Amino acid sequence: MYILGISAFYHDSAACLISDGKIIAAAQEERFSRKKHDYSFPEKAVEYCLNYAKISGSQLDYVAFYDKPFLKFERLLESYLACAPKGIRSFIKAMPLWINQKLWIKDLLRKKLGNELKVIFPEHHESHAASAFYPSPFNEAAFLTIDGVGEWTTTSYGIGKNDKIDIIADIKFPHSIGLLYSAFTYYTGFKVNSGEYKVMGLAPYGEPKYKDLILRELMDLKEDGSFKMNMKYFNYASGLTMTNSSFDRLFGRKPRKPESQLTQFEMDLARSVQEVTEEVMLRMARHIHKETGLKKLCLAGGVALNCVGNGRLLREGPFEDIWIQPASGDAGGALGAALYVWHHYLGNERKADGINDMQSGSYLGPEYSDGEILEFLNKNSIAFEEVPESEIPERVSDIINDEKVLGLFEGRMEFGPRALGARSIIGDARSGKMQSLMNLKIKFRESFRPFAPSVLMDKACYYFEIDRPSPYMLLTASIKEERRREMTEEERKLFGISKLNVVRSDIPAVTHVDYSARIQTVHKETNPVYYGIISRFNEKYGCPVIVNTSFNVRGEPIVCTPMDAYRCFMRTGMDYLLLGRFLLKKQDQKPIENDQDWKKEFELD
Repeated sequence: MYILGISAFYHDSAACLISDGKIIAAAQEERFSRKKHDYSFPEKAVEYCLNYAKISGSQLDYVAFYDKPFLKFERLLESYLACAPKGIRSFIKAMPLWINQKLWIKDLLRKKLGNELKVIFPEHHESHAASAFYPSPFNEAAFLTIDGVGEWTTTSYGIGKNDKIDIIADIKFPHSIGLLYSAFTYYTGFKVNSGEYKVMGLAPYGEPKYKDLILRELMDLKEDGSFKMNMKYFNYASGLTMTNSSFDRLFGRKPRKPESQLTQFEMDLARSVQEVTEEVMLRMARHIHKETGLKKLCLAGGVALNCVGNGRLLREGPFEDIWIQPASGDAGGALGAALYVWHHYLGNERKADGINDMQSGSYLGPEYSDGEILEFLNKNSIAFEEVPESEIPERVSDIINDEKVLGLFEGRMEFGPRALGARSIIGDARSGKMQSLMNLKIKFRESFRPFAPSVLMDKACYYFEIDRPSPYMLLTASIKEERRREMTEEERKLFGISKLNVVRSDIPAVTHVDYSARIQTVHKETNPVYYGIISRFNEKYGCPVIVNTSFNVRGEPIVCTPMDAYRCFMRTGMDYLLLGRFLLKKQDQKPIENDQDWKKEFELD
């Protein structure tokens, strides 16, 4: 039986295909369209999923859409009416898209995929809950879903057991910790629904000066983690912005203009809202543990991508273990909706072994054979060296050790926002200059943003304060004391962005200013090539940790095709590109002057 899950029309549209309950393909539309956070109907992602299974739309048994459009429309209407006449501009802007497209999902799906389709609409947070529990290794667990807003719900918790999920309680719009975080994302000058991770990365440079003010004025937080927002300060229920003039007066200035200089004020705001979010997550977890009596917790929703909060939840929370959906945002709703139909709606049995999850390392996207890559290289007269498969770990290890930066394009593309060694840019974690080099010359992004370490699973405990797998880069942990460098008196006195260039450990490229790191543990079972590269680097150079960042530049999605990878390689200061077993050296490439020359020069199919 084939079930196609779809998320669309808000942000991060995606498609997922399951076959007899097994996840076989999943991808975000942005990777194909090259529009970051693409929210349009995921035509190309759907096409990929069907092609991967070698089926047509008429062979689908069910299609699951990740939320209930009419319920979401009801929330929009009620919110606008409650605020009228305020919000009329936002209302006029939103209505045509709803009336012409978003309300008619069933008709759209049948038009695209076949007239006889059976279409199921779980609620938004049911899809999140399903994406959290069903792929997890647990037979029974509590779940917690936290995001901006679905139809009405912004936060929910409940119990997953065998093939059923049961939501016990929720918090409804406009009260939302996700929207609170997004409000501060907007106020500190970053883009809502994509810049939240920048706020998280900026937080360690600041002090929580405004935490008490947030808890006193902006929200009423209870001991059980429930809360109410003071809507006097927010504009998101009816307007085109997140915050309003009352918010500006409370904090003493207008929102930072995007791309303007960051100040200590923004750093302190970031730290404050981050600590509030962590406090909310911890209180919720304690309450859920007390109410359910369960030892395991599953997480999904956009806020579950807050790896700093997740790390605290694991270390300080009451649960023995947690599992987080790698595509926790709306993209993962497609996966959750499909699994909801298979297990909850149809009642099919679920088997979990308590150890291994069912996400296949989240390597669920397209892959390209060596033959396809070779055809691309030859067709476009691109200089390359063919490297025998057995020699790849050695060659890549030597390149990394030489403080060169390499783009790695290998196997199936990752599903979710993190690059996990299939579409990654990698470098030497021991290098003191690697973070600034990658940020400014490769990624073209803000210098304050940290990079993640990829570490062999069996070596992680020697470098980080962690005692379990973190394969999806969704947990932070501290660098081990013995790995840290003794700071000078002058270095200890530094504050704000001046902390950035201080070498703090023997793996400085992945050590954030608070000695934390967002860890990816690498496992031979799910990515043998990546595991082999890091293993050889460790054998030859004595370090089982490398830098891993996503294979893209600022403002663009992670690369999907060989052409995407080569384009990114040529536009940046990357030194090498490994496409399958074909190694490209920047010095050997014909320079590309501009995009027009590119289009004339290269075959883009």
